[in-house]
Amino acid sequence: MSSFKRRTPSKQGPQGTRSCSISPSTVLTSSGIPSLDDLLGGGVPLSCSLAILAPDSHSAYGELVQKYFVAQGIANNHKVCIVHQSVLSFAKECMWIPPNRHIPIPDEDDAIQNGDKIKIAWRYEQMKKFETTVTKSADHFCDAFDLTCRIPMSVIDEAINAKRFVPLNLTTSDDLAPSVDEHLRRIQHVLATSPPSEVVRLCVANLGSPDWGRLSASDSLRFLRGLHRLLRRYPHACACISFAPHFCTDHWAGTGWIQKIGWLTDATISMSGFGANPALTTLFPSHHGLVQIQKLPAPHSIIPTSDKYSTLRGLSSSAAANIGAGENNLAFKCTRKRLIFETMHLDVEGGVTERRTTPSSTTISLDVGLVHTHVTDKTSAAGLASVAVELEEPFANAKRYSLEGHVSSQNSESGAAGMNSEKVKKGKKKVAFHSDKPDLYDF
Repeated sequence: MSSFKRRTPSKQGPQGTRSCSISPSTVLTSSGIPSLDDLLGGGVPLSCSLAILAPDSHSAYGELVQKYFVAQGIANNHKVCIVHQSVLSFAKECMWIPPNRHIPIPDEDDAIQNGDKIKIAWRYEQMKKFETTVTKSADHFCDAFDLTCRIPMSVIDEAINAKRFVPLNLTTSDDLAPSVDEHLRRIQHVLATSPPSEVVRLCVANLGSPDWGRLSASDSLRFLRGLHRLLRRYPHACACISFAPHFCTDHWAGTGWIQKIGWLTDATISMSGFGANPALTTLFPSHHGLVQIQKLPAPHSIIPTSDKYSTLRGLSSSAAANIGAGENNLAFKCTRKRLIFETMHLDVEGGVTERRTTPSSTTISLDVGLVHTHVTDKTSAAGLASVAVELEEPFANAKRYSLEGHVSSQNSESGAAGMNSEKVKKGKKKVAFHSDKPDLYDF
């Protein structure tokens, strides 16, 4: 009998946590969004920090991700510490689990039993449904939150009475805000007074906003470095940090600012919304912004777990198929009930707004045999497009041949006037709009 024994975890971890697939010593907790957990390689590792960059000043996607992070912590009975100007108002705006979550949603199998299945080709019936995101989490690791539901005040009061909700308000007086060292001392006190068996979630909102005072670039980096040191000292905690919009670009502190934030955090993800550029909204009507991964967590391994286990990034499937290490383009969208990170695919060639029509059967043909071109005066009105109507070449050649035959018949003295001329096939018209932009629409 072999003496080999498989090494298994000796005890179950805290509620709402699970061990990493690559490194059993790494404990993961959910961010509240299943698709974001997939990008991170299974969740947010304890003793690590997640930075959300949202450079769009017309939206607040960074705070939205943090509200998912806080709601997941309250649902799992974790200790939640929020650093904000108005902590209670921030907590009241968090989403919550819908009351009818236990009601089963009819799936495809129920539709088959009811006879409502859509009839498709038999060769496609056994194929998996095409999906662009990850919506479900195994073992109820991530709860299904609904943006239309708000967290009940009774749940917040219960967390406050149980000392699982710690507010750290940003108080200012006479335009003098607490220093960075003061904020770090308050966070360290919360971590030191928490038992090692209790998961602590730190939520630092809008770092660099006027509520924080006049923070310089060096002060911000010193705060991130101090927070990183505290998380390594207390491995039962994790943090989610959001920044003010002007902090999320290299224009504020010079080239390499985003790279510096990535060095001082364990995971950095940029969510560039389309609010400031309406042209991008037209190009990508089904998304609200682009996702760019700056850094991924790898606490106890050389390579990030996401490189092997992420479905949305697609690196593992590309390596298995021996087609290179191509990574999928990522985007996000905010529907009425949830925030989704998904893969981005281009639309049909030419765009979904392209006009495609056939020539009308009642079109009046031109009587002149040569090619006619009518162009409006471009200088007649500023900003107006010019219109060009042009006959196709086969029709112009046919007209020219018919004119030459008509002249030769008049010169002949025989009764050639009674001959029937050859029928000429009508050609298609081509109408084009010319504008100052290099676009040409043919219809």
